[in-house]
Amino acid sequence: MCAAVYVLSTVTGYVLTSALLMKCPNLLHRRKREPFLSKHISHRGGAGENLENTMAAFKHAVDLGTDMLELDCHLTKDEQVVVSHDASLLRASGINAHISDMTYAELPPYLCKLGVTFQRECICEGGEDKRIPLLKDVFEAFPHTPVNIDIKVNDDRLIKKVSEMVVNYDRENLTVWGNASNKIVNKCYTENPRIPVLFSLFRVLQLLGLFYTGLLPFVPLKEQFLEIPMPSIITKIKGPDRLTRSQRLIAWLADTLLMRKTLFQHLTARGIQVYIWVLNDEEDFQRAFDLGATGVMTDFPTRLKEFLDLNGISKPR
Repeated sequence: MCAAVYVLSTVTGYVLTSALLMKCPNLLHRRKREPFLSKHISHRGGAGENLENTMAAFKHAVDLGTDMLELDCHLTKDEQVVVSHDASLLRASGINAHISDMTYAELPPYLCKLGVTFQRECICEGGEDKRIPLLKDVFEAFPHTPVNIDIKVNDDRLIKKVSEMVVNYDRENLTVWGNASNKIVNKCYTENPRIPVLFSLFRVLQLLGLFYTGLLPFVPLKEQFLEIPMPSIITKIKGPDRLTRSQRLIAWLADTLLMRKTLFQHLTARGIQVYIWVLNDEEDFQRAFDLGATGVMTDFPTRLKEFLDLNGISKPR
């Protein structure tokens, strides 16, 4: 009987303490300093309105008032840091070669038309700007705009060069970097811990485990940004008729586990921003902000701006 009472009181104490710290995490953790806040994030510069990852796309998004540009980086044969999503040039340029095997001068332009990954049956037709830009071009053109950098390959040279560029352009407080790969994120953090990092996929899974066991409020977190997909959008990308029953079930389960308002509120209270990607319609914009997301990443920056303006969602401070 005494053992049962002891176990019950211990469990009750743990649950109550966890619940208190989940709601008031600053009792245990110092809130992280937020160098910037982003509600409006342009994915690949806004891949639905201009050719992805081009200077034209970035300029359009910045002119609209985007809070952050999201882009992807690779390293050329002559060690130039370029902005491109794919390692291969086949999809975007029609050339069966890899960026790492060519010098920057040899890189072909983008095709005139590119499919929009997160919008079903959508093709973006570009204008005159089809050049693959350098990362330094973006830094120089938009010195005050936060940039979200996806380090696309596990390459120590790429990580070092991006870090050096961020430091040289005085952008440690205007940059977040990382990748789904935990190895890449750890290397980024080791190379320059002053540049905020994203949660890797492995760390997202750890985060969920800590959240559902009640341990999260007790654990320190080095990351400052949680960028996660909204799993339910797969039905819009693929079309519900093209998904099997098991795929629909997995999407529903992932969405139920990941899209948790309590989790987002806890992280936000600790100074960790939550971005949901890649959302392209008003219904999903609304759901993301209702759940407490800090910001939304979109292929259509004009749509998101109109939504924010229409709903009176204030700009970040």
